[in-house]
Amino acid sequence: PGTAKSLLVSVFCEGLGLKQQEYFEYMLTKFTEPSEVMGPVDISALKQGSFIRKTKGHLPEAKIAFLDEIFKANSAILNMLLTIINERKYYQEGSPLPVPLIMLFAASNEIPDFTEFDALKDRFILKVETTSVKDKYFTELIKQGLSFEVNKKQNNQPWVSDCRLEDFILVHDYIISSVFPKAIEGNDDEILGSKEMTKVFKSLIKSLEEEINIEITDRKLIKLYKLIITQAFLFNGGTVTRDNLKILSYCGNNFKDINKIKEMISDYLDRQ
Repeated sequence: PGTAKSLLVSVFCEGLGLKQQEYFEYMLTKFTEPSEVMGPVDISALKQGSFIRKTKGHLPEAKIAFLDEIFKANSAILNMLLTIINERKYYQEGSPLPVPLIMLFAASNEIPDFTEFDALKDRFILKVETTSVKDKYFTELIKQGLSFEVNKKQNNQPWVSDCRLEDFILVHDYIISSVFPKAIEGNDDEILGSKEMTKVFKSLIKSLEEEINIEITDRKLIKLYKLIITQAFLFNGGTVTRDNLKILSYCGNNFKDINKIKEMISDYLDRQ
C-alpha cells in the first residue's frame, strides 16, 4: 500500500492526453455492486420491461481503466470483467455490445491462490511488484512528492509529451497488418525473427513451466509473443534481442514466484 500505483496510471493517462470521460478507475471490495462498475440500471427502461444500464462514466465506455484491489471482486463482477477483458464486449438485455477498452490496469495488495481467480490472473499477462522506495531514495522521494504537489497546484503537467493514445493504436494496427503476417509466412524455427531467439524463447517457456511450475496457457503464450515483438519493434526497429526476452520476468501469477522468475530468466540469458 502507498506506493502510488493509482497515481502512476493517472499520470500515464494525462501524459497520453486522455479525456476525462475516456478513463475509469474504481476500488473494488467484496461488497461492490455491478452497477458501480458497469453503470446503474435505467429505471425508466426498467418500468418498460427492459434491463438496460446507463454506462456513461463507467467501465463500458472507457478506453483506459484502472481497477484497484481487483481480487476483491465478487463473482458477478468477475464474470463481467472476464468478458470485457478477453472479448472486449458486455451485454445489454442479452445482446453483446463492443467496448472501446484499449488498456486495463489493475492492482492488488495480495494475489490469492483460490482457483476461482485463475482465469482472471491469466488475463493479466504481466505483473509487477511495487515496493516502498523510502529507504533507498529518502530525499528524492520527498522532493518528487513535493514537486508533484507544486505542479498540481499550478496546473502544470510536465509529464505530458507528444505521444498520444492514438499513436499506440497506430503502432498496434501496423504490427498486426505488417509485422505479424511476415511471422505467419516465415519459417517455424524463426517465428521470433531468428533461429537463436526462437530457440531461447522456447527454452525459457519450458523452464518456467518445469522449474518454477508457472502455467503458461495457450492464451498467455500468444500474448507474450505479441509483447516481445511489439517491444522489439518500438526499441530495436523490429529485431528481437535477449533484452526483449527479459519481459518474461514479469509473467508470474503470485508474489512468491516473482523473484524466482527474475533470477531464473537473468541467469539463463547470461549463460547462454
